[in-house]
Amino acid sequence: MTEQLWRPSASMMALRERAHLLRKIRAYFDGQGVMEVETPILSSSATVDVYIDSFASEFTPIGHDQNQLCYLRTSPEFAMKRLLASGSGDIYSLGRVFRNGEAGGRHNPEFTMLEWYRVGMTDQTLMDDMSSLLSSICNYKEVRRVSYGELFENALGINPYLASDEELGSMVGERIDAKLQGLERNDCLDLLFSKFIEPELGGISEDGLEGCFVYDYPVTMSALARESLNKKGQPVSSRFELFINGVELANGYHELTDGDEQEKRFEDERIKRQQRGYDLYPYDQHMVDALKHGMPDCAGVALGIDRLLMLLLGANNIADVLAFDFQRA
Repeated sequence: MTEQLWRPSASMMALRERAHLLRKIRAYFDGQGVMEVETPILSSSATVDVYIDSFASEFTPIGHDQNQLCYLRTSPEFAMKRLLASGSGDIYSLGRVFRNGEAGGRHNPEFTMLEWYRVGMTDQTLMDDMSSLLSSICNYKEVRRVSYGELFENALGINPYLASDEELGSMVGERIDAKLQGLERNDCLDLLFSKFIEPELGGISEDGLEGCFVYDYPVTMSALARESLNKKGQPVSSRFELFINGVELANGYHELTDGDEQEKRFEDERIKRQQRGYDLYPYDQHMVDALKHGMPDCAGVALGIDRLLMLLLGANNIADVLAFDFQRA
């Protein structure tokens, strides 16, 4: 019998849990005095991240011949930073975002993202805030906070900040697949991390979710975070990620506030996309202008709501926590 695709992909129990989770998230931020904001879903600019592709559409004004190319947001980040530069104070957004080409067990082209910014916080204090949020909405505890470099040195005996491109490429060939040749530095690091480190990060126990924060990412892997020095005096990015049971759940930064530096990084990302033969997108000049005007010192983080619900319900497929997944949309 053919599957009845008119039916929801998630159970009614999962949808009720989803609604309950969203209410608790809003209650937490209300209690903290953090304002919920809405930002445009359709924009004249897009991400220039090498690893993210945007959906494109066209706006056709009635009575005019010239169409305007538009993009669905991959994150509310750029618009939220414009609000921060305008004096909004602490803010959060809870809504849908869109990423082209991403579909599978943990990915749906349309998904729900929670993103928030705290004025005066660093990446380290924002980790505290994230643990506070998760503890208030579910059975959660932070079990580890570890640097990216320490993980690589313990698992692979290599310093990811100082290792040459050749060393990383050789390790990928020896430890993963000899056919993988000529990869860029960040691709090598991502492959090694996902193969030998990520599966062991965080967990799930009878007491609930157990989170592991990884911080001090290489500077080449964070186009929107400020640079700092780690305990050994090595340049690192003020970026962190949260993992639970080997699943990447959140990505946060001590935000870059230098508009000139941000513009340079956007241009560098566009060059990387061009070298790889990817589509070229216009970056958000309004956001760059906002940074040049002056954005307050702050930290921000994005958390995948669908993945969090998957972990809470023990679901193996993102379709199990969506009312209608992409196949049914």
